[in-house]
Amino acid sequence: MRPRAWAELLLIVGLFLAYKMGRLLVDGRVGESYANAKLVWRAERALWLPGEADLQHLLLTSDVVIRVANVYYAVVHFPATVAFLLFMYVFRPAHYLRFRRILAWLTAAGLVMHLGFPLAPPRMLAGIGMIDTAAKFGPSVYGPPQTDTLSNQYAAMPSLHVGWALVIALGLITATSGRWRWLWLAHPVITMLVVVGTANHYWLDGIIASILVGALMLVVGRTRGRTGTQADAPAPVEIPAQLRRNLDYLAVGEAAYLATFGDTITDAGHPQTVGKPT
Repeated sequence: MRPRAWAELLLIVGLFLAYKMGRLLVDGRVGESYANAKLVWRAERALWLPGEADLQHLLLTSDVVIRVANVYYAVVHFPATVAFLLFMYVFRPAHYLRFRRILAWLTAAGLVMHLGFPLAPPRMLAGIGMIDTAAKFGPSVYGPPQTDTLSNQYAAMPSLHVGWALVIALGLITATSGRWRWLWLAHPVITMLVVVGTANHYWLDGIIASILVGALMLVVGRTRGRTGTQADAPAPVEIPAQLRRNLDYLAVGEAAYLATFGDTITDAGHPQTVGKPT
């Protein structure tokens, strides 16, 4: 059974607003967010992760490619998630609740991490060889960080762009059939390249988001069936063995008792046949 549409809409809008309001809670922690950025940058080099600047320089070889990357970052993220939820709600209701819960818990975990570990994205750092591609080539979804009160620009860890994209891909792979469904994994892969190449996130932001999604996939209950055409069947009721034997004895005794009503008996010397009660 599908949950009520209006309740689902309120929940999704509430999560989105909570995520947006996180910007107000990191005011005064800008210095901490830059210190955390240096920590993440050093950790990536210690882990031998590829340099974000190398990927950006590759994208910058073509104005068309970098503009497409900026559009992908700005436009695809939220509409794709809404479309995914609508598809699952209408066409795959058996899988809808599980993946809506995964998205909700992922967003909540992301908000907690954004508040506990504010992180300036690479585009704000000087001396690392990266630029803000959206500000230079457009389109840009952010204003100057000092005056932007509509978005949390110090919330790079984890990347919800990558996390939501991975949930969408895994949800569609789970809820559909056929070999081609694995192509949905291209969405999180492209998203990872886009968010890093446009200097909005570090590699670790996407890696941590992917780890959170993997953990939630294991924790949040699974549904039966791949195509979502069958709802979960109720679990069978287990009857204790002794109670089952007692019920068998009662059934045998009742059958023997009812059989006697079909016999011919004598009442005051007059034969009379009494039928079974109705």
